[in-house]
Amino acid sequence: MEFMNAYKHLEKLCGDILNDERRISAYIDEMAKISDGSTKVHNWDNDLKKLKHYRWIRNQIVHEPDCQEENICHPDDVAWLNNFYSRIMNQTDPLALYLKSSKVNPLTKTQKESNYSPQRKKIHHKTKRSANFTLFFIILIVLIFVLLIATFLFQK
Repeated sequence: MEFMNAYKHLEKLCGDILNDERRISAYIDEMAKISDGSTKVHNWDNDLKKLKHYRWIRNQIVHEPDCQEENICHPDDVAWLNNFYSRIMNQTDPLALYLKSSKVNPLTKTQKESNYSPQRKKIHHKTKRSANFTLFFIILIVLIFVLLIATFLFQK
């Protein structure tokens, strides 16, 4: 169960950072959208190949009768998954490195279409909520001000 635990741990993180229920598959799809990733990020192709392979292993364990983790996994597989998790947390994973390398260049169409952001989506959600509250508060103040002026004008 060590492989499945490591895989699920990584899967949850990928789902959180991409805000996508497809999780690791979404991460793989984001990498696949970027045509020049292998020219900008060392081991891009190897990481993509490993992620696809581990997704396949996970599917074999979950969907194939008599397929057990002990027969299909190696301890190095668990170590790789745990290491990749750490790389995402440290923003040294392929997508984060690609975004960092691309910041000095103008955005390409592929980058504009990418959903990946190394920061958590929850931070963006809090910022949006804060902006909505500020807008509501400003509108409320303007309405009170208009009512006060109207009351003052109609008293005369």
